[in-house]
Amino acid sequence: MPFDFLACPACGAQVKQYKNPLPTVDVIVELPEGIVLIERKNEPFGWAIPGGFVDYGESLEHAAVREIQEEISVQLEEKDLRLLGCYSDPARDKRSHNISTVYVAKASGTPKAGDDAAAFAIFPIDALPEPLCFDHARILSDYRSKKKAGTI
Repeated sequence: MPFDFLACPACGAQVKQYKNPLPTVDVIVELPEGIVLIERKNEPFGWAIPGGFVDYGESLEHAAVREIQEEISVQLEEKDLRLLGCYSDPARDKRSHNISTVYVAKASGTPKAGDDAAAFAIFPIDALPEPLCFDHARILSDYRSKKKAGTI
């Protein structure tokens, strides 16, 4: 069922509470040595593409730039983001139904772990760590394929 019921605070009548998916963004940050992944400090534990939830009133692009700054302290510009795709499998995150818009962006500078990241590391695309959280193995497989095809 896509909704639960709440009690109206004024009259006590049952009111539908809709459960909508939550929008998130992830960014595959490219450095000359490889891509940046974070080791999550909160559950689910493992390696992940840096990203997070979109705030109310925020564009996807702004959220992507903000999340990268918060998680790995790298500056990106919205104009530098390239869309990889959208991932919406309801089972992609055990915590809730999240829909992720995934971007790719080249960056320079030295990342450092922040926010939800216990650590970060730079990996060549053909030597990724395990375990990868969420559906990030699928996303990175799509990235690898599009990179080899020259379409991203």
